[in-house]
Amino acid sequence: MHNDIKRVLLSEEELESIITRLAGELDRDYAGRDGRLVLLCILKGSVVFMGELMKKITVPVEIDFMKVSSYGAGTTTTGNIHIALDINRKDIECCDIVIVEDIIDSGRTLSHLSKYLTLKGARSVKTCTLLDKPSRREVDFEADYVGCNIPDEFVVGYGLDYDERYRALPYVGILKPEVYM
Repeated sequence: MHNDIKRVLLSEEELESIITRLAGELDRDYAGRDGRLVLLCILKGSVVFMGELMKKITVPVEIDFMKVSSYGAGTTTTGNIHIALDINRKDIECCDIVIVEDIIDSGRTLSHLSKYLTLKGARSVKTCTLLDKPSRREVDFEADYVGCNIPDEFVVGYGLDYDERYRALPYVGILKPEVYM
């Protein structure tokens, strides 16, 4: 698998530093609040990121999961948001939800989910992404917490995949184009 990587974009050490910073920002912003802080992991790609993030947060936090897709076959988004697994909480009106995402490309998924969760009655909805590709944005959307802006390259590792492969790499790497073209 490592041979399919053109170059490492973010090392394990860089990822740890980014996640420590994001956890500190969340601690600062949610300290002393009386709501329930819920990290909402968007499956599957965000699992590794959320697992590391929640270990570094010091304020009380809960976790939940949704499975959402905007990708068809291949590497391009369809633009249609499909919810395969929805959040199901009876106490959503007491929840300050932070949607945890691995990467933002078009912005469509997080824009849609933010509105969707607000309409479901969440007390507040914020977004936290490990990686952001602002050059790919198709809608007016900015995450509340951003780990790192990256160039328009196809990245894998640290939960991110191509065809369900490469998720277990301990770094974020740029995939060689000949692998996915």
